[in-house]
Amino acid sequence: MTTETATMPSVEPGPPPITLVTLFLKFLRFGALAFGGPVAQIAMLRQALVEEERWIGKARFNRLLAVLQVLPGPEAHELCVHLGMIARGRIGGLVAGLGFMLPGLALMLLAGWFYVGFVVRDTHLSVALLGVQVVVLAIIARAVVRIGQHIIENWLLGLIALASLAVTLADVPFWIPLATGGLAYALSHRPGAAALVLVAAAGLATAVHLFAVPAASLHAATGTSVTSIALFLAGLKGGMLTFGGAYTAIPYVRADTVGRGWIGDATFLDGIALAGVLPAPLVIFATFVGYVVGGPTGALAITAGMFLPAFAFSLILFERLEAIVENPSLHRVLEGIAAAVVGVITATLLHLGQATGSRLPAPALGIVLFAAALAVAWRVKGAWVTPAIIAAGAITGWIVF
Repeated sequence: MTTETATMPSVEPGPPPITLVTLFLKFLRFGALAFGGPVAQIAMLRQALVEEERWIGKARFNRLLAVLQVLPGPEAHELCVHLGMIARGRIGGLVAGLGFMLPGLALMLLAGWFYVGFVVRDTHLSVALLGVQVVVLAIIARAVVRIGQHIIENWLLGLIALASLAVTLADVPFWIPLATGGLAYALSHRPGAAALVLVAAAGLATAVHLFAVPAASLHAATGTSVTSIALFLAGLKGGMLTFGGAYTAIPYVRADTVGRGWIGDATFLDGIALAGVLPAPLVIFATFVGYVVGGPTGALAITAGMFLPAFAFSLILFERLEAIVENPSLHRVLEGIAAAVVGVITATLLHLGQATGSRLPAPALGIVLFAAALAVAWRVKGAWVTPAIIAAGAITGWIVF
């Protein structure tokens, strides 16, 4: 008996029989407790469904997480969709994903309503939010460093990131450094081909820079209005291009909203601050932007676009994800794109910093506040850190500015 027990193969863990209603309520609870960003959210899912309920083995969970981190989209949300599929197939993935995102969506809709109805009309609250905007820049700066530490693994990826930063500051469209970075890194073992890609990209960037109509002029000339379709596409772009974490959605949503004159940088940063304290994936900041720009309909449209890729990658490509990511050539393309994204988001941070600095009544005090917030974000860890920094920024802004 002992020998037979010792030689029996281990049984792969799996979820117990569960109804769709119970599955939805389980992930709704996860969503209501999803404070602290993706690291804390993934840790919560690991503890509940791997360590305690054994829905999935540890090794398989780690492989799945590695695959999802390479793909665009908020990885914690994609993980919920995937785990829901393990429990009840594709309909289970849809139910689990909706349950996880609904608490944050509802709270952000409420926050958008309160912001538009009350905050923008109250001078004291506006001043407090100026302090919040300063510390949010520090939080983003720390996030950029964290993202870069995981992505920039060699000098070539660092060079791609720096080149992407430079051309983005020169107003070159984001897709040029992304495509160039991916192709150049994939072809780095063939110097001639990589050089040809760089020359072609430089020529294209120069042509676009010289002949493109400035976004503000184009907006004025065509009379482009804010539509639900435009907001959906803005969210879809952000959802498709979030390589390396949720913060990388910021430049693309900003380009399609702030860049078109639909919303200001100050309000945009307020949305990021609110997303940082709510139990939700950080990309829920897009819901706030959509609400301010287009009301409840605009908020739902941009949210649908932002989360559609997170659902689609798991629901449609469930069986093929690991095979796709195992392709070495594609892996190098994704690594090059991710490095270019680091440059794009760094440029966006500098743009936001310039816009915020121009509004500060006391720039020197703003720099001190930024440095203090950055020091705390750099040295202190925990799910409570971001909300605490934002609260301190609000209080300091109220007192100082």
